[in-house]
Amino acid sequence: MLASGRQRTLHNRVHWAKFYMSKAGLIASPKRGVFSITDAGQRLLADDPERIDVARLLTIPSFAEFYRRETSERPAVPSSVSPASLDAIRTTPEEQIEAAYAALHAALRDDLIQRILLNSPNFFEGVIIDLLVAMGYGGSRRDAALKLGRSGDGGVDGVISEDRLGLDRVYVQAKRYGASSVVGRPDVQGFVGSLVGLGATKGVFVTTSTFTAQATEFVRHLTQRVVLINGLELADLMIEHGVGVRTSRKLEFKRLDEDFFAEDE
Repeated sequence: MLASGRQRTLHNRVHWAKFYMSKAGLIASPKRGVFSITDAGQRLLADDPERIDVARLLTIPSFAEFYRRETSERPAVPSSVSPASLDAIRTTPEEQIEAAYAALHAALRDDLIQRILLNSPNFFEGVIIDLLVAMGYGGSRRDAALKLGRSGDGGVDGVISEDRLGLDRVYVQAKRYGASSVVGRPDVQGFVGSLVGLGATKGVFVTTSTFTAQATEFVRHLTQRVVLINGLELADLMIEHGVGVRTSRKLEFKRLDEDFFAEDE
């Protein structure tokens, strides 16, 4: 799947292969769902090319002109494609967009964690409150704030309702650590011990850093349901639920509607 999870890489590559080869005059589509090789395509195959990719298609003047128009807002396509520039044209436009989005997402995750670390522990508590409420826990922010950070029971930073009726409760532990500090099994074990003492069955341990492998393995075999959220997962959840971020730009991509152009035969 592409990074968005909405389309298979194979389907995406096939779509653009058909589109680009059509623009290069190598294939034709006499009717919907039917493709045939053209005389130009036959001549290209007669040369026994090692591969047919964008670099090869750029040697065809009609396609090179189209491709330069398509990429007019990017640096000009060189007349001869060097090995260093091959990677940039071996991916489809969607894959290039997905890669750029992934890079921006990763940078935003890092920025979120760094900004949390620059603020106070009380601010971190507020981040957790906002996130849990955004995810549907605790009812209103006021209700959640009254419960989170007020528990005072050893090893537990707070308790929040799992649903708005308060039928079940989730206990929370938060550790605002830098990247060089990790949360080990003893910290998680202490939290679980507190859950046992409180008769609780559900807990969430949140940190801005990471958990050791021993800590992660430990919670897999518990009778209690304990979820560990590391810094990257915390940032992902904040982005997903709109906590500490806002949309700066939206792009909408449209595709040809084949059904619209279908005619009864």
